[in-house]
Amino acid sequence: MNSTGEYLLQCEYGTRDRAERFYRDQLLDHLNPAMIEFAGRMEMAFIATADGAGAADCSFRAGPPGFLHVLDERRIAYPEYRGNGVHASLGNIRENPNIGILLIDFFRDRIGLHINGRARVVADAEFRAEFCGLPVESRPGRRPELWVEVEIEEAYVHCRKHIPGMRQVVTDRPWGTDDVRGKGGDYFGVRADRAAGVGR
Repeated sequence: MNSTGEYLLQCEYGTRDRAERFYRDQLLDHLNPAMIEFAGRMEMAFIATADGAGAADCSFRAGPPGFLHVLDERRIAYPEYRGNGVHASLGNIRENPNIGILLIDFFRDRIGLHINGRARVVADAEFRAEFCGLPVESRPGRRPELWVEVEIEEAYVHCRKHIPGMRQVVTDRPWGTDDVRGKGGDYFGVRADRAAGVGR
């Protein structure tokens, strides 16, 4: 659903006809079969949430192809694994269920899919009781602790003209590790700087 801000800017910049054509030709309130296939092969997703006051957060989720589960044409879900304990995205969803998900294929088709909707957080046991046949992971770091279920309100294409082509590289990554070095450690030097009294 286009916002008041979108409408006003379209009028201001003379793009109203172009925007209406996009809404008419590309915007759905569900996933069509091509979108379902696309979502089912993605290995990463960018997640946008905001708290009750509107402060925004963007996060990244990843997993094997199919980690984003299409439950039906109007619902998708993704697992939440053990993380840093902050729960920024989940905390936002508790205050404000609106969520945006961006899926991008950088490797094969160089195209993206936006999915916007309303999310709820569900315990793993409760989710599995409702949806049988979900994969069971043996490694602790790969076992979902929670699920985010999204009721879809909008689904539409993200055009390819600015999506860079990338080459997929298979690496042995320490999935689910609690090892500091395996997780990236103090890559940006924040802890080291604070210990040295820099940038407080």
